[in-house]
Amino acid sequence: MPNVFNLLAGELRNEHERDGWRTRSTRVASEIGGSEIGGSVYDIPAGEHTFPYHYHHGVEEWLVVIDGTPEVRTPEGTRALRPGDVVCFPAGEAGAHTVAGPGRILMLSNADSPTTVAVYPDSDKLGTRPQFAGDRLDFRRSDAVDYWEGER
Repeated sequence: MPNVFNLLAGELRNEHERDGWRTRSTRVASEIGGSEIGGSVYDIPAGEHTFPYHYHHGVEEWLVVIDGTPEVRTPEGTRALRPGDVVCFPAGEAGAHTVAGPGRILMLSNADSPTTVAVYPDSDKLGTRPQFAGDRLDFRRSDAVDYWEGER
């Protein structure tokens, strides 16, 4: 019998308590035994955000609105969404986004890449996003060095 997670009423096990980024979430793939597609459900209170404005190299993401009226910011501007709306954020700069509440959303992504790079245009940072969170690193782009720096 396959595992089932209810997107409308399923328990959200993780709480994020940073001001401006307060959400509750659960990794749906973990709940249903998935490994090829990543997905998380987020409850986002009014005025709070999922993550800083960002895009990924090598990862496409989809947003599915389950409930509420969240707003999505993209390179084209900010847009209000409603239940049932689906938005695709392609890999690369054109897929930059952040989501503000209120609402319950499902974020899906192709989870087949062991390591990706996330870029945060507003804060001029980039970060590695390996499969294992302990190896996650974030840098200011202004700290970049030449490819051959330190090599002999």
